[in-house]
Amino acid sequence: MNLQLEGWSALVTGSTAGIGLAIATALAKEGAKVIVNGRTKERVDKAVASSGAAHGIAADLGTEAGARAVIERFPEVDILVNNVGIFEPKPFEQIPDEDWLRFFEVNVMSGVRLSRHYIGPMKQKNRGRIVFISSESALQIPAEMIHYGMTKTAQLAISRGLAETTAGTAVTVNAVLPGPTASEGVVEFVDQLASKQKIGREELEREFFKTARPSSLLQRFATPEEVAAVVAFVCSPLASVINGASVRADGGVIRSIA
Repeated sequence: MNLQLEGWSALVTGSTAGIGLAIATALAKEGAKVIVNGRTKERVDKAVASSGAAHGIAADLGTEAGARAVIERFPEVDILVNNVGIFEPKPFEQIPDEDWLRFFEVNVMSGVRLSRHYIGPMKQKNRGRIVFISSESALQIPAEMIHYGMTKTAQLAISRGLAETTAGTAVTVNAVLPGPTASEGVVEFVDQLASKQKIGREELEREFFKTARPSSLLQRFATPEEVAAVVAFVCSPLASVINGASVRADGGVIRSIA
């Protein structure tokens, strides 16, 4: 399918690995001029080379200074994918204030700062897409990382509220909710658990979906490329009627008909 993205500029945050890199690659293949982002120049340069992106910028978007650096170098984009994020399983009683604030800064404020800047030029040009990469954890808060789930729910509120401001324009704001995905961080975590339990990754994956995500219809980890395909469509002009939506790419984990 031709997603009609030839010549569109796209900034994908946190795009040196995993879902972010897959999104950058998918958009570049569709002809978009992609900007990849990560915290180190080495990883950014590698991502530019592997994804076919046009540009790269090393900046920590968990900080106001990082957001400002990106905006100063790229004052306008047609597509903004707010993908950067962190996660960490931790018992609620052991999550200090510092962790709550750090997760909010990286997962929520990164998207707030960039969207606050880019939404205006998009409306002026009457063309643009903003996509927040949330999670099924936004709707089914995981007991093992409540602070993470909180940030994913916050993204849905921001996405929907921002979409309300685009009424009557050709600009859209949406959220995509991946389910369990074999991103770089998840694969490392699974491998560590498998090593500790002295079992293979495949066995651990089966056990995970049996006990932790039994409602999954996919019954396996999605690949980053599978999620990226959904995001690329939401970013395209062909998705003009999708606005203010929470688009689920969760493998059927969420047991809901709406």
